[in-house]
Amino acid sequence: MTLVTKEAPDFTATAVMPDNTFGELKLSDYRGKHVILFFYPLDFTFVCPSEIIAFNKKLDEFKSRGCEVIGASIDSEFSHLAWKNTPVEKGGIGNIQFPLVADITKNISRDYGVLFNEAVALRGLFLIDKEGIVRHSVINDLPLGRNIDEALRILEALQFVEKHGEVCPANWQEGKSAMEPTTEGVAKFLAEHTDEL
Repeated sequence: MTLVTKEAPDFTATAVMPDNTFGELKLSDYRGKHVILFFYPLDFTFVCPSEIIAFNKKLDEFKSRGCEVIGASIDSEFSHLAWKNTPVEKGGIGNIQFPLVADITKNISRDYGVLFNEAVALRGLFLIDKEGIVRHSVINDLPLGRNIDEALRILEALQFVEKHGEVCPANWQEGKSAMEPTTEGVAKFLAEHTDEL
């Protein structure tokens, strides 16, 4: 069952914060901002560090658009911190600057529908709007890494729709034409842009 169009399940959990302290993170405290909440299977594994480092490299682009990034796995906060303290060249993630939630009860993963075989989280990503509504989700199998640029593109599309009331067609990117959500709007868009699709 999809969470898209529904209120994001709220949670309170311990997280490793950007300054490497342990803190309580409550999702509903992020109301008024867009949030990318992404789940990954385990610390100290294989695809996971590449995704986390890629998110961290793009973090300023998310933040400049008023979007917070939060990572989560079933590991403890102690495991998260140890992984942050492990050099990248030894499989660590370095001093990433967004929180990592410790979902040790697996309840958050379960609530978001990403818990796999009661063991680990699949690679779920949820875009939550300022009102706390899930507007986009994607779930990848364990060996398939996510495209961070696509997450950023979807955020930009959502913000465009919120601001302008138009809808974003296939392959829309910031600066490209959108369409009015009417029969005339789609006809006009297709007449002018079919070759670009």
